[in-house]
Amino acid sequence: MQSSRLETLTGMRFVAALLVFLTHALLGGALFASNFQYEYTEWIFQGGWAGLVYFFVLSGFVMTWARRPGDSAPTFWRRRAVRVFPNYWTTLVVYIAVLGLVLSTPINGGTVVAHVLGLQAFIPDLMTRVAFNPPTWSLSAELFFYLCFPLLIRLVDRIRPERLWAWAGGVVAAAFAVPLLAPVLLPASKPIEGFGWPELEMWVIQQFPPFRMLEFVFGILLAKIVLSGRKIPVNLGTAVALFAVVFAIAPLIPERLNMAAIHLVPVGLIIAAAAVRDGRGRTGWLASRPMVALGNLSYAFYIWHYMVIVYARPLFGTPEGWSTPVGWAMLGVMIAITLAIAWVQFKLVEEPMFRRFATSRRKRPAHSVPARSVEEHEGEKALR
Repeated sequence: MQSSRLETLTGMRFVAALLVFLTHALLGGALFASNFQYEYTEWIFQGGWAGLVYFFVLSGFVMTWARRPGDSAPTFWRRRAVRVFPNYWTTLVVYIAVLGLVLSTPINGGTVVAHVLGLQAFIPDLMTRVAFNPPTWSLSAELFFYLCFPLLIRLVDRIRPERLWAWAGGVVAAAFAVPLLAPVLLPASKPIEGFGWPELEMWVIQQFPPFRMLEFVFGILLAKIVLSGRKIPVNLGTAVALFAVVFAIAPLIPERLNMAAIHLVPVGLIIAAAAVRDGRGRTGWLASRPMVALGNLSYAFYIWHYMVIVYARPLFGTPEGWSTPVGWAMLGVMIAITLAIAWVQFKLVEEPMFRRFATSRRKRPAHSVPARSVEEHEGEKALR
């Protein structure tokens, strides 16, 4: 089972990244003259939120799946840093340059330092968290997950296999409890303009890394369940159907729960069932070569998409008078532009930097590229 390439999950990564793209494009990109996107706001939001839940759970799952016996924490951290930071810093430099040099926006030095170090998700002030390339708050959270992973996996390794499902249930219960208790336990804070939520409550429920790490831990537990040979209660088709039902009823659920909690179980079951399916050699269109190729671009796609939406869309003019079909066509153009940039980033930055620096010189064989097992290759691609 563990030798599976998890290609279905790789293909799904692009679907998840596309859901986040659509959320930002439809709600922030002003693509239609009509109120088309605002008639479906709740469902559009669900796509973006479910996409993030997928990435957080997937990271925990694949990091566990890809773990190698005897691998030290510094070695793990090195590989993750080399995979994450080159793309992240490239887009950060571009974003700051556009704001400071092109738009003459004042740049706060402390905010720059927080973003360079990937600490922005820990800052309660919303405008600081989203000052540069707003979606990268999730990368800040991921970096925290990776920092904690060596300790987390040691703790999970102590759980007896027959108790893994009970622990997974406890994590899900905590994911529901925190949003429900937050309004009672947190001090009052000003509402976010245009959104209505108290700023502190919004931060804790949506972007606070220690809370969102519950999804990462859920992924770790699911991977241990699959690797231990314990039965997953549903197949992939049933898991997808469950996700569709939850997605449909999500707007009826209190918003503090539909940001993450209600998607956790169906998304987790999709990931676990897909891994089992791939391990048995049964693959579908998500594991096709085009989808796997798109999945490999998903991190670069994710990290560039917001800039394309914000800065490329105005090049097409204003949406006044655009019909809904034209708006969708413009959306397709922006997706194509983002994919093109992502491909360049992947070929010129992401892969070369990983090959060059993922293994320390002391451990690198002379005159050779660092060899990577199938499992490690899958683990290193876990980020969006």
